[in-house]
Amino acid sequence: MTADPPRQIPAHCVDLLSERRHAHALVIPVINEGGRIRAQLARVAAASLPVDVIVADGGSTDGSLDLPYLQEQGVRALLTKTGPGKLSAQLRMAYAWCLDEGYEGIVTIDGNGKDNVEAAAQFVTKLREGYDYVQGSRYARGGKAENTPLERTIGNRLIHAPILSLAGRRWFTDTTNGFRAYSRRYLVDPRVQPFREVFSAYELLFYLTARAGQLGYRVCEIGVRRSYPVGEAVPTKITGAGGKWGIIKQLLSAASGRLNPQ
Repeated sequence: MTADPPRQIPAHCVDLLSERRHAHALVIPVINEGGRIRAQLARVAAASLPVDVIVADGGSTDGSLDLPYLQEQGVRALLTKTGPGKLSAQLRMAYAWCLDEGYEGIVTIDGNGKDNVEAAAQFVTKLREGYDYVQGSRYARGGKAENTPLERTIGNRLIHAPILSLAGRRWFTDTTNGFRAYSRRYLVDPRVQPFREVFSAYELLFYLTARAGQLGYRVCEIGVRRSYPVGEAVPTKITGAGGKWGIIKQLLSAASGRLNPQ
C-alpha cells in the first residue's frame, strides 16, 4: 500500500468562529482588501449560500478582518498565513484545512469584490452533479464582463485560456478567473498533489485547470459576472511588467507539465 504524499502547508493560525454546517466550503483568499472584502462578506451573508465561508488571509494589516465583524457575517473560520508564499500558499493552507474538516468540495472566489457571489450556489450544484472542476467564466452563456480592461481581455482570450485549454485537453474561455470549484476526490488524487511548496504565487490556479483535463476528470464552465469598478484603480495584485511576465512564466510552467508530480 502506497503512503499518501506528505503535504507542505505554510505556517498559519486558525480562528474558528462556528461549527461546520454545510458539505461545501467557500474559500476567499484576501490581503488588505479593506472595504471590498467587508462588502463582499455582507453580500455572501445576505445570499444564504449553501457553503461555509472560510477566509484565507495572507497577512492583512488594514483591520478589515477583525473577528467580531467576521462572526457577524457568518464566517466560519479565519485562517491567517504566517509562513512564506503568496496566493497559492494561502490556497494550500485553506484547501488542506477544508479537506481535514471533511468538506466534499471547495468553491474559491477572489476577495476583491469583482464577482457575483450568488453564483457560488451554482458551483455547489455542479459539484453535487459529479463535476470535479468547475470554472467560472464571464464569457460563457449567462456570464457578463463589465468594464474589463482591454489588456486583460486580450491576455485572457488570446493567450491564457488557449494555452491552458490545449494543456488540459478541455476548452476554457476564462482561465484567469479565480471563481472556480474543485471536488474532494480531485484534490486528494495522488496524481495531483496540490500541497507542494512549488505552488507559491498563481501557479496552483493554473496547474489545477490543466491537470483536471489531463487526468480525465469531469470539468465544465458556468457563466458568472465579473465587474471592474469605473473611475477607480483596477483591484489587482498583478502590477507592472515584472508581475505580468511572472504570470506568463507560471502559466507556461503549468501548461508544460513542469509542475506535475514526479
